Amino acid sequence: MKKYLFYITQNYSFAILRPLQERLRQQGDEVYWFFESDDVDPQYLRPAEKRWERVQQINKYRPDVVVATANSIPDFLPGLKVCVFHGFDAGKRKPSGEKSHFRIRGCFDLYCTQGPNTTRVFRQKQQQLGYFNVIETGWPALDPLFSSTPGRASEKPTILFCSTFSRRLSAAPRLVDTIDRISRRGNWHWLVQFHPKMPQKTVDRYRQMQHEHLEFIETDNIIPLLQQADIMLSDTSSVISMFLVQHKPVVTFRNIEPAPYLIDVTREEEIQPALETALTRPPELVDSIREHVDLLHPYRDGRSSQRVIEAIEETLQGRHPVSARKPLNLIRNIKYRKRLGYWLP
Repeated sequence: MKKYLFYITQNYSFAILRPLQERLRQQGDEVYWFFESDDVDPQYLRPAEKRWERVQQINKYRPDVVVATANSIPDFLPGLKVCVFHGFDAGKRKPSGEKSHFRIRGCFDLYCTQGPNTTRVFRQKQQQLGYFNVIETGWPALDPLFSSTPGRASEKPTILFCSTFSRRLSAAPRLVDTIDRISRRGNWHWLVQFHPKMPQKTVDRYRQMQHEHLEFIETDNIIPLLQQADIMLSDTSSVISMFLVQHKPVVTFRNIEPAPYLIDVTREEEIQPALETALTRPPELVDSIREHVDLLHPYRDGRSSQRVIEAIEETLQGRHPVSARKPLNLIRNIKYRKRLGYWLP
């Protein structure tokens, strides 16, 4: 039996890691959860799930493996440190111009990548830095997408509106009136779901907007919503990729990286015609989506969690030795100690 720690920072991590937890339990391994901050709601923890609340408990437990969806974790935690990502590359960049999705912070021993376009970049960085491994596995969060089928939300065509929280990129504040007007026509059923960091003012506006044709949903698991919707309306959110892997069309509003596999618009009056077009599933659009998804996440077997476990086992067995040591990360780890209130064992 191996001991696993799931280190999480947001509620959406539950849905990402639970498919992996299920596989680990099936083979007799043990899983504990750790919440980095109050951003994680303990009420989402299920009765059979176990949690450590202090770093001292983790050190005493001594997990063999720490799995995280965050971009960084404390280096002083025991165990092999594995990143499985909190989403896909949405094209967001740091002020330096570097894509956020591919930023290396010197924390992980293993990156379990989602598909060829992610693997290629991380392997380039692996060759440059030498202190971590990169193994392509697919994304555990998507396993239920291909292994379960929920009931439809409505007999009408269903549109899922998701928006990023970034003030610069978020369409949600701008589209309140437009979505209210279109949805009240009653031609379509609307589902609205936002990133947990969305400003409360915006959340409240959409919650108050609800009517018989529009539902505002707060959840730690977006997978059923992705399955129920026929098309998506979004901006520059990484959830777009989660929807595209189903080969379903997405309309974006001012996406920072418009592409042939998206229907991107820049004016509010273009949104309704674009949604109407998306619902017809134009063949050239669907072909572009399929080509993109083959590079993004080609796995449709619901077994990405199993591939993550196999990658971890191979690494623990020393089958992928590294050529360099991780950086000390002194400043980052001091910040983590302060954040977690951990100075002495």
